[in-house]
Amino acid sequence: MFAKGYDFFMRPLEKKRFKEIREELLVKANGCVLEIGSGTGINFPLYKSVKKVVATEPSTYMIERSQEKLKQSPVKIELVQAGAEKLPFPDNSFDTVVATLVLCTIPNPNQAMIEMLRVCKPGGKLLFFEHVKMDNQFLACLQEVLTPAWKKICDGCCLNRDTLTLIKGNDLLINEIKSYYNGLFLSLETIKS
Repeated sequence: MFAKGYDFFMRPLEKKRFKEIREELLVKANGCVLEIGSGTGINFPLYKSVKKVVATEPSTYMIERSQEKLKQSPVKIELVQAGAEKLPFPDNSFDTVVATLVLCTIPNPNQAMIEMLRVCKPGGKLLFFEHVKMDNQFLACLQEVLTPAWKKICDGCCLNRDTLTLIKGNDLLINEIKSYYNGLFLSLETIKS
């Protein structure tokens, strides 16, 4: 049910600001790219000058929904059914790792970060576009209150996940952070040390 409704409910945000944010972020991808949790394939048409994209997605339903966008991609994309916590790739396999609006739903985001770092080459990029726990105390409290119901409706999405702390707590050099919607969404360009 969530897979069927995702694009419909996200369309207003995607048509306006999110598409621009994704384009600005994905233009920084290079070489062989791994996308974590590709969902309905919203990023697929936005990849431009990369060698190849390997997209992982654990949900069969999301993979089915991504087929149309797969055809719209200007670059070769290989879809692999896999969760982010156990990636089926050797160490140092990818020049760029991409995660967009996915770290909120991964059951074990710490393990997913370990895996993303493992498969990224030294000096490679990790690009993120995520919603995060807000700095504003009232809004952060609201995220806490809404999360239990939100998780049930939105396939496990945790509104209150402190994704920025997760990213900062790993062996990454943060090259750029951009904030959107009063700090609810961040895009980050990071480099593996």
